[in-house]
Amino acid sequence: MHKIVKNLLDVENNIKIHLNKLKINNNPKIIAVSKTFKIDKILPLIEHGHTDFGENKVQEAIEKWTDIKESNEQIKLHMIGKLQTNKVKFAVKIFDYIHSVDNKKLAKKIADEQKKINKKIKVFLQINIGDENQKSGINKEDANQLVTYCKEIGLNLIGLMCIPPANIDPANYFEEMNKLNNSFGFVDLSMGMSADYLAATKHFATYVRVGSSIFGNRS
Repeated sequence: MHKIVKNLLDVENNIKIHLNKLKINNNPKIIAVSKTFKIDKILPLIEHGHTDFGENKVQEAIEKWTDIKESNEQIKLHMIGKLQTNKVKFAVKIFDYIHSVDNKKLAKKIADEQKKINKKIKVFLQINIGDENQKSGINKEDANQLVTYCKEIGLNLIGLMCIPPANIDPANYFEEMNKLNNSFGFVDLSMGMSADYLAATKHFATYVRVGSSIFGNRS
């Protein structure tokens, strides 16, 4: 078995054991964050049957995934990085999910572009859950307004996303995100990365974005 596939299976197993111990019924999807990794590193996972992959640059995603997605319709590509409005036209074509919508201008651009090619992208709103100046995301106080707007313009809004502050126990942030997500009636919740995905699954993340625990450290 390829090492990268074994790493993925380890992550899946860790989640299963963790949630069984807590008696929590949650079966989150693992987004293998393949950004910066060449396709030869990713192919073992595709051959294993893994379908969800995360990229954070539109151009890189187009170069790496266009051919693969044409020959494998099961692949779901997740935009997990900051999306500039001038890249939306290209992003909408290649991605199936966008996890980083945090303002009306971006939401409107996605709605307009997806209409042109008759495609419905699944969208998460990014919440700046730690109120950090340097981070993308909308303040939780303003989320209600943006949720309403996204629904008005016909976006397929499926849940919230966050990246909690680094080097602090994320449990309280994840708990708060779960409550906020539930308050809007969303089923899906995107949170948790290599360092904290187990804590995220405890608080009902349905998508965890795991890179280095699967692919190893980026050079």
